[in-house]
Amino acid sequence: MKITFYGGTETTTGSMHLLEVEQSKILLDCGMFQGSRKKAYDLNKNFPFDPATLETVLLSHAHIDHCGNLPNLHEQGYEEKIFCTHATRDLASVMLKDAAYIQMKDSEFLHKRGKVAYGPLYDIMAAEKTIWHFASVNYHQKFRIHPSVKVEFFDAGHILGAALTKLSVAMNGKNVEVVYAVDLGRKNLPILRDPESVGHADYLIIESTYGGRLHTDITKAASLLADVINRTSKRGGKMIVPAFSLERTQELVYVIRELKKDKRIPNLPVYVDSPLAVNVTDIFRLHPECFDFETNQLMEQDEDPFGSSECTYVRSVEASKRLNGLPGPLILISASGMCEAGRILHHLANNCSDPKNTILIVGYQAEGTLGRRMVDGAKEIKVFGDIYKLNAEVVELDTFSAHADETDLVEYIAALNPKPRMTFLVHGEPEARTALQKALKEKAGIDGIMPRYGQSFELS
Repeated sequence: MKITFYGGTETTTGSMHLLEVEQSKILLDCGMFQGSRKKAYDLNKNFPFDPATLETVLLSHAHIDHCGNLPNLHEQGYEEKIFCTHATRDLASVMLKDAAYIQMKDSEFLHKRGKVAYGPLYDIMAAEKTIWHFASVNYHQKFRIHPSVKVEFFDAGHILGAALTKLSVAMNGKNVEVVYAVDLGRKNLPILRDPESVGHADYLIIESTYGGRLHTDITKAASLLADVINRTSKRGGKMIVPAFSLERTQELVYVIRELKKDKRIPNLPVYVDSPLAVNVTDIFRLHPECFDFETNQLMEQDEDPFGSSECTYVRSVEASKRLNGLPGPLILISASGMCEAGRILHHLANNCSDPKNTILIVGYQAEGTLGRRMVDGAKEIKVFGDIYKLNAEVVELDTFSAHADETDLVEYIAALNPKPRMTFLVHGEPEARTALQKALKEKAGIDGIMPRYGQSFELS
């Protein structure tokens, strides 16, 4: 058995790893690399293997950096099943079509402006054809993908439907367990259940996104968010929130709803400007099997935890454009979460220069993204090739992060019994991976391996 790492090795995007068992090729995730346009296009368009030779794809969850390149994989010859949970199937069906639409619109816009346009990588038809190959299963429903390989999904506690994937491989009269734990969630997040333990792993592949970093206690999330809202409201400003349409938007609406209910913030207007977020929120309501006890209780009391009565969901382009003419104070949540595409770019261009406004960053910002440049203190930003002064207050709240921090990761790995024979650290930038490797060695006596792009390891 052999594992080769082809994505998410020194970055947090483009997760993709190839497991080979007895001549069978199994792909773990097929994510889209996100970053500078040319580099992203080249990496996403060209696979380091022949997609037609794959026998199975196992999809951990519906974030674009894990599923976003599946249509390209299909277009280049992959015709077999894509296994995932039921919620991931439903989410990916809208995520992939939205990704195709955004690529098409961004390419058209740049072309009209005389800018270099890379892409789109695939169109909506390709996304729809890919969805036909999805095969969904329940958590803990074991299924066989090869005569020697059984698979079981565990709840990752990361986003709706996210799974930790456990492969039991029959080798030399014994079962060897390979666990793919990318991405791992946090305890006590709103809406979702906590991450499950997989019990045992001979070989563990795990994220390192927040190596070297600790999150602010999740119990303080509401208070910190209220402080930012109240501060911006007193200035009469707009709070612009780049947020992933999947999970982060729903969590924010949930917490804002509670803050309004408790009269901790003014009853100011809230807009969710993302057709995708609207569709994703509808899918959330279809999957109470993924909710924690508190959220299911709200549902049973006929309360909407996603605040449809507390905010306005915006679908049309015309309605989106009208938002920029509205006076503050207000809250405007829009995608994409790393400010690399979508409607948030137009809202940033229209609002970033006003010092009354706040840009609230609530998710991880990968290196090379516009969101990262703002967090790092940029005084100017480039949007669609034009330069804008960044005078708005920029606030980063990692409290809402759906990723485990260093302590969570070390505790999760150390609790596996017995310890994994090999632990591979992926989905993290170099500094974060190195920090987690050091923490694992010092606190758990585990030697974390940091694979390079294209590096292979024999598993026995």
